[in-house]
Amino acid sequence: MNIENNHSARRRGFSAWSLALAVIIGIGGVAGSAAVNAQATAGSVFGYAPAGQTVLAKSVTNGLSRHVTVDVKGRYNIGALPVGTYTVTLEKDGTPVSQHNNVPITVGRGVKVDFPCPQDQCAASNQ
Repeated sequence: MNIENNHSARRRGFSAWSLALAVIIGIGGVAGSAAVNAQATAGSVFGYAPAGQTVLAKSVTNGLSRHVTVDVKGRYNIGALPVGTYTVTLEKDGTPVSQHNNVPITVGRGVKVDFPCPQDQCAASNQ
């Protein structure tokens, strides 16, 4: 009789550990799927522009706007933009220089929007 009682206790212990492990894996899976879902509902705008200038992406739909400074190699990337239609503007010292209208941002995709650079050189001159 002692052997049967010991065996039952081990089975209950195994079940508790199995349940705890399943809960931990389940929580990790839900957190991972939430991150994937957040990425799957946004897109980005990227491209080349004169180094040091600012690129602004403004939603035509809801007015959301984000801006970045173009890096020394003449590249920029504005990520995590909600799906919609955007106006992408190149600014120099806060003044619009060039603009692309009706840029569609789609789920999980990037849209390349390049701006003209003097003498076709977007990188900073000291590079």
